[in-house]
Amino acid sequence: MFPPDLIAAGGLLFAFDHATIAGKVVLSLLAVGSIFSWSIMITKLRVIQFARKQNARFLAAFHQDRQPLRLFEKNARFPGSPVFSVYRAGCQEMTFHLLGSAEVDETFRARLEIADKISPAQMGAVNAAMERAVGETALELESQMILLATAVSGSPFLSLATMAPGVSGALITTVTALCVAIPAMFGYNFLVTSIRAVIVEMDNFAAELASELEHKYVDHNARVPEFRR
Repeated sequence: MFPPDLIAAGGLLFAFDHATIAGKVVLSLLAVGSIFSWSIMITKLRVIQFARKQNARFLAAFHQDRQPLRLFEKNARFPGSPVFSVYRAGCQEMTFHLLGSAEVDETFRARLEIADKISPAQMGAVNAAMERAVGETALELESQMILLATAVSGSPFLSLATMAPGVSGALITTVTALCVAIPAMFGYNFLVTSIRAVIVEMDNFAAELASELEHKYVDHNARVPEFRR
């Protein structure tokens, strides 16, 4: 074992310098993992913050008009808004069943005013389109989260490897592993909670939009038109 006074003087750098080659490799991996974890956490946090801001902008615009297809007709864009992705998917499906096409042109409003209402079965297809949009957007928001979970669960196990003779090797690996795992754990929990809140917001909006579309465009006594996809 190395003299205590030398270990105290050199600290962690002393322990790293006297670690085995395998120990240095693992410590390097832990350092890279820490940098990678922080990169993911910061990037995801920015994405979620921007998504919330864009969601608020879209919902404010949507609630200004009682016509649920108005923003779609205006070809409005709210990039980065998960809720808008759900809205656009629902509107595209609805206009296809109402007009036979999801394209918006100068005759869109006139054609919409004279269009026949759709059947409940067709409304089911609209709901399915919004559900798909919720699922796809949720997967995008949750991408790379598995890497954070791996950092939380995997880092401590790396510290069990033999780093160097004596206590100094065990100390340096344990401290390094905790420096990776603890921030990743808090970041993971915070991001998971934030992502779930965005998903709930998408689900709630999908239900709200479905209610408005059904009230305005669905005839429960209508027959299904002959055209098909």
